[in-house]
Amino acid sequence: LNKIKEEMHMKTNLLTNILKDQVTPALGCTEPGAVAYAVARAKEILGSEVNKLNIEVDKNILKNGFSVGIPGTEEHGIIFAAALSLVIGKSEYVLEVLKDVDKESIDRALEIVDSNIIDLRLNSHVQGLYIKAEAIGDKDSATVIIRDAHTNIIFERKNDLVLFDRGDITEKKANNIKFEIKNFTIDELIDYVNNVPIENISFIQNGIDMNLRIADAGLKETPGVGLSNYLYNKAGDVFTMAKAYTAAASEARMSGYPLPVMSSAGSGNHGLVAVIPISYIGRENKISNERILRSVTLSHLITIFVKVYLGALSPVCGCGVAAGVGCAAGLTYMLGGDNEQIKGSINNMIAGISGMLCDGAKLGCAYKLSISVDAAVDAAKMALEKIYIPEDNGILGCTAEKTIQNLAQVSNIGMDHTDEVILDVIINKC
Repeated sequence: LNKIKEEMHMKTNLLTNILKDQVTPALGCTEPGAVAYAVARAKEILGSEVNKLNIEVDKNILKNGFSVGIPGTEEHGIIFAAALSLVIGKSEYVLEVLKDVDKESIDRALEIVDSNIIDLRLNSHVQGLYIKAEAIGDKDSATVIIRDAHTNIIFERKNDLVLFDRGDITEKKANNIKFEIKNFTIDELIDYVNNVPIENISFIQNGIDMNLRIADAGLKETPGVGLSNYLYNKAGDVFTMAKAYTAAASEARMSGYPLPVMSSAGSGNHGLVAVIPISYIGRENKISNERILRSVTLSHLITIFVKVYLGALSPVCGCGVAAGVGCAAGLTYMLGGDNEQIKGSINNMIAGISGMLCDGAKLGCAYKLSISVDAAVDAAKMALEKIYIPEDNGILGCTAEKTIQNLAQVSNIGMDHTDEVILDVIINKC
């Protein structure tokens, strides 16, 4: 009996630590933020003025950072983010690396962009997330490489002196805690959410507050193209209002609004989908705060579970097929669904939205998030009435876990060249 209790305690602690590792604040889009993080670190290692900055990124970083807004500015894209990092970037802030932005730093960054000292190139040979920043001064140079995860620095060098090298260590070995979630079943994740002491997951409230704050700002100040206000004015119930709130948060974030969000599984937009619909619907329906916290926790866990199989960046839209799936599960749980219904909502969601493509981070993501919330609400409501898409349909599996694995197989193997084609269209369109 003691051994069983000890094993349960260890599993509880592990899932709590996975949550703390994967649910973190981010300011602006994580892809230009990760580049800015690498640049800030390279600048700090160099220790002198940067005369030339060479940046190499993989196709997904380039795709997601191509046209997204930079927080606190009216500017867009990786090159400006890198220039701003040269002015104000502090690596100690990690993905909030650009949070000290002001008008003077923006003007200085624009001067750096105009000076053409930043060279951004695509490294088409690497697989997975890759960022290399090389800062060159009058006498010295410094190089920083990030691999596999947005904050996973694997290499640092000043001149010929290697300061740090984990190049032979894969992400799974270097940052293996999130991969441990593969050892759990969906039932075990639900069991954790049911039984974990509430104080262990009280930090989840910070993300709820953070993400609702930017949603309120998005509706009040209407950055972007007006999508969220359109949805807000058309909303007829708590579910469609939750859709408007989620879109507002994303529209603000993608346009560069200077508020952080709580990310989930490495993505700020994932965090918006995983958190906002559940917390808003729960609040408006006067569901207890503890039940909301546990529901959002399940949403995060399912999002992380899906993303571990899909990879950090993928051809399919993770807001839909990872965070959307998490949201559907969390909503079903919050509204009284049992384990069968929660797993049914996962299958329902993947049956409906698995074909949504990721064509980069941009204002239009707000619309994709709103579609994801709409689908998640339907998937949950269907499951609560025990309406399930049959497991013999398409890529659905005999279990929710197998469905997620099948989705990853289609994305990672079947869509191997999709990102290259999307990136080519983005770069060369009229």
